[in-house]
Amino acid sequence: MERADAKKRIEALRGLLRESNRRYYVENAPTLSDYEFDQFMHELEALEAEWPEFDAPDSPTHRVGSDISGEFVQRAHRYPMLSLGNTYNIGEIEEFAARADRLLDRNFSYCCELKFDGTAICLNYRNGKLFRALTRGDGEKGDDVTRNVRMIANIPHSLKGDYPEDLEIRGEILMPYRAFEALNAEREADGDAPFANPRNAASGSLKLTDPQEVAHRGLWCTLYHIPAESVAFATHDEALRKAAEWGLPVSEDRRLCRDIAEIKAFIDHWDTARRELPYATDGIVIKINESDCQRALGYTAKSPRWAVAFKFKAEQACTPVLSIDYQVGRTGAVTPVANLEPVLLAGTVVKRATLNNSDQMELLDIRIGDSVYVEKGGEIIPKITGVNLGKRPADAVKPDFPKTCPDCGTPLVRDEGEARWFCPNQDGCPMQIKGRLLHFTTRKAMDILAGEVTVEQLYDCGLARTPADLYDLRKQQLVCLEGWQERSAQRFLDSLERSREVPFERVLYALGIRHVGETKARALARHFGSIDALQTATAEQMQEAGEIGGVIAASVREYLDKPQHQREIERLRAHGLQFSAAGSTKNLSQALEGKSIVISGNFSIPREAMKELIAAHGGKNSSSISARTAFLLAGSRPGPEKRKKCEQLGIPVYDEDTFRSMLPDDRAAHSPSEEQLTLF
Repeated sequence: MERADAKKRIEALRGLLRESNRRYYVENAPTLSDYEFDQFMHELEALEAEWPEFDAPDSPTHRVGSDISGEFVQRAHRYPMLSLGNTYNIGEIEEFAARADRLLDRNFSYCCELKFDGTAICLNYRNGKLFRALTRGDGEKGDDVTRNVRMIANIPHSLKGDYPEDLEIRGEILMPYRAFEALNAEREADGDAPFANPRNAASGSLKLTDPQEVAHRGLWCTLYHIPAESVAFATHDEALRKAAEWGLPVSEDRRLCRDIAEIKAFIDHWDTARRELPYATDGIVIKINESDCQRALGYTAKSPRWAVAFKFKAEQACTPVLSIDYQVGRTGAVTPVANLEPVLLAGTVVKRATLNNSDQMELLDIRIGDSVYVEKGGEIIPKITGVNLGKRPADAVKPDFPKTCPDCGTPLVRDEGEARWFCPNQDGCPMQIKGRLLHFTTRKAMDILAGEVTVEQLYDCGLARTPADLYDLRKQQLVCLEGWQERSAQRFLDSLERSREVPFERVLYALGIRHVGETKARALARHFGSIDALQTATAEQMQEAGEIGGVIAASVREYLDKPQHQREIERLRAHGLQFSAAGSTKNLSQALEGKSIVISGNFSIPREAMKELIAAHGGKNSSSISARTAFLLAGSRPGPEKRKKCEQLGIPVYDEDTFRSMLPDDRAAHSPSEEQLTLF
């Protein structure tokens, strides 16, 4: 390669890797597979070694990929959080072991562990109490996610036994497969792109700004490293055994190995056994076990010299594309799906794989008849990663992404910044209508006994076009339908009757507002308390509810502004559905009308019940202090930062007695009902 070509290629690789790091760590939406990224990184390392005059300290080869998001306070790491060198080649593991033998010239052992596919975390315990949690960040500083980490079930807030006064321990935040599948099912139901893998889902969930929503994501933690400078132990394995005694979640799936043969045996075992684990792993980490040997080998600017990762290649199959379908979801999003010749992959038969959108189809240059590479590996959802051009038949047909809806024929639209095409015919597109009906009846929404076949039948017979139509159905109509008997009709009607008791947050979710999944519906319902308060809220006020961003707020506002949706809500209300958190659409008073109130601390009633009391008197709950805040309601032990901000902005701070004096002198107004207390 000529000098000019080498320089050009180095610059191109750096740009590609920096952008890939940003997409991977910050947006949790990677554009390259791990294998592709690693190959490009190795190519850049080789070129920089061959042309040292083009090396640069800010090259991706010398820096850890950064997950700093800008949404959190950054704090410096006491000890740098480095990344591991990795390889897919067992020969390079042999070279690692041989180099350690040569440099150390003494007996030592290896500690082999699973390489967890999550997002890195650093925990600090002081006097046995969880003090701080930081992400890897850029290796020198990380995002302070302590409040979120406290919501992860298996991370102890306090240690036990003979713990040190000041302990730092590092590990990984994971999302188990079950939680991942549930989260993606919700995202797809809302018309949002699913997370590609559990790692992206874990990272995105850890960076949520509402800790309560983090608690609902089912995250898990495993810890695997105590910096030698933090607490002195003779070996790495001893340190982990001691951490387990202190009550910390340390993986037991590790083995002490004496030589490369035992390392290979451990790798071979887990290349198969990992498929039985409840969470994703993508390799094996090999560490020199003895602490004095670790210190002797030291570090590069980016990685420890005493550890290396062997990464498993994602399982891959090559199979022909038989056809491509275009599905229309309940929100109108059009998704291409490739129908494949069935192929066995990671223990399951794969027949279909989503192509996400038209841009991905163009990127892959996929044709009907092509043989495509399908991967699963760490991916739960089968993913087409490339086309085997050597097998492309002469008559392969390039698909044309439809310009009109494949169901109703309406011209498709794509908003600026959107990757997907949408059918705008919400009220006339059969697939959208049936999709919304089906969503309304699901267990997480209204829990009505009506599956896909029932919804299809009711639609085709003209008996249901909107959810409110379901409540107009009579037994005589149902028993006349094919396959229905009196008993099945009664069970269906009974489930409709029970659905009238479904709480407001699930009713709001059942409406099928675009971008409003279970967690967003819960946040809106608990913040505003009723559909009436939500209908009068501006998009800016909606963003005061936890995890409601500008896009979601605009979507809710657009939905509520449409006359047909207003009519539908009134029909559902007339059928007895719950459109307030307290089970009543009528406020107790308007004493707090127009007031945005922030609460902090502990009260004589649960915090959520206090929020409900505010909403019941016309007030709006806000999670943060701003110029629009009417006052801070401070209980015992309120947050000092909120009080300080109130002082800066001149916002009054009221205690619970003062707050209650503002309400009507009515015992019912001062205390939440038993029903209110059980809602949360």
